[in-house]
Parts: sequence; C-alpha cells; structure tokens
Amino acid sequence: GKGPQGKRITLKMAKNSVRVLFNGRRRLELSKMGIATFPKCLLELADVEEIDLSRNMLRKIPNFIEKFQNLMWLDLHSNQIDELPPEIGTLQNLTFLNLCNNKLTTKGLPEELTKLRNLRTLNLGLNCLETIPTTLGSLKELIELGLFDNSLTIIPKSVKKLPKLERLNVKRNPLPEFAKEEEPIDTVKRVESLYLVEKKDLCRICLQVCQGERDELHKLEDATPGPSNKPSFPSLTTPNSTARDNQEEW
Repeated sequence: GKGPQGKRITLKMAKNSVRVLFNGRRRLELSKMGIATFPKCLLELADVEEIDLSRNMLRKIPNFIEKFQNLMWLDLHSNQIDELPPEIGTLQNLTFLNLCNNKLTTKGLPEELTKLRNLRTLNLGLNCLETIPTTLGSLKELIELGLFDNSLTIIPKSVKKLPKLERLNVKRNPLPEFAKEEEPIDTVKRVESLYLVEKKDLCRICLQVCQGERDELHKLEDATPGPSNKPSFPSLTTPNSTARDNQEEW
C-alpha cells in the first residue's frame, strides 16, 4: 500500500515479548518496534491481559481486536490512529485505555466506546477532537479522563458529573473558561524608592518599625544560609549596592 510497511512481527518475536507482571498478568510489550500494521499473528496470544503497542506507526486497529476478551490494559499512545473500530466496545474487561498522541477525530470515536463499562482510565489527549460525545457520561466507573491538547470548546455536563471521576485534564483546549487567564499574583512586595538613614535621624516610633522589619529579615537570613563572604553594614538599616561600594562614605 501507500503507507509505511513497518517492521514485520513474527509469532516467535511476539511470544518472546510477553512479560509476566508482579500481579500475575501477562503483558505483550511491542512498544517502539516500528510496527505499521497490527500483527495478525497476535491472535495466537489473544488470551493476554495487557498489550503495549505504543510509539509505533499504527494507523488502524483491526476489527479482530474483539478476539482479545481477556484484555484489561491497552496502551496505543503515540501512533497515527485516526479511528477506532466498533468492536472495541466488546472488550468488557478493559479498565485502562491510552490513545494519547494519535490523530483521532470526533468521527473516529465509535458509539460502542461507551460500552466499556469497566473502564477506569481513558486518555484521549493530543488528538484532533473538536467535540466529545455526551454518551461518554455512561462510563460510570471512569476515574481519570485525559482530554488535553485537543480542539474542544465545550465539555458535556454528563462527562463533568461522572460519579467516580477524580482527574479530568482539559488543559490547552479553546474552552471559554480558559479564554482569559488571570494575571499571576505577585507575592513579593515591590517598592519604587529606598531611603537609607542612620538610627540617630529616626524618631522612636519609626526606629521601632525599622528594627522590627530588620529582625524579620534576619530570621529569613538565618533560615536560608547565604554566602559566607556577604558584606554587612551594622550602621545601616537596609544596605544596598551603593552602600556596598562606599561603606566608609556612608
């Protein structure tokens, strides 16, 4: 065809890529293999619980994905996938689905995606989505949903009100609520003028105020050690660069 041929994965290579995790699940690790077409030989390993096909060149997910009924964890991030097959909705045991950094459009999300009733993590960030189906609100077990870096202008209320949703990432979307970002608050007090005086020129009240502020500064200096060669000016309330250069004159 017209697309890249990619690396051919044999059944032997696939079997050698199966890893047993600490929880007893078997994960098929085929990340960063240069795969452009979903290997049909993987049907021989359709009983695995986890598949990692991230960072490849996949454009399509075949309809025989429905054969992987034991699948609980599927990572397809960083490919070139522009649509999902309706058969994705048959994977009833799926709890984790990562589709981040692909080319998915709104039309590429089948309605059957909402049949994944046990899904807890769904990552659709870094795609080409302009809208999100309101039917995603039927994924009642969803805990984490990534929608960042898309072209979304609205998030359906049914999605916002998912009962178990704890993390919803919608950053870097043209959403109205993020159109005008507030300026960061400057927590550091700024002054336009700085006056240096000796103690004898201050009245009692002003001297008490200056001494109190100087004591606060000393506390901060004690908490944050500075360089040992830092010059000190005991006769000045607040030394600055000029005093540092001309201590005797001051």
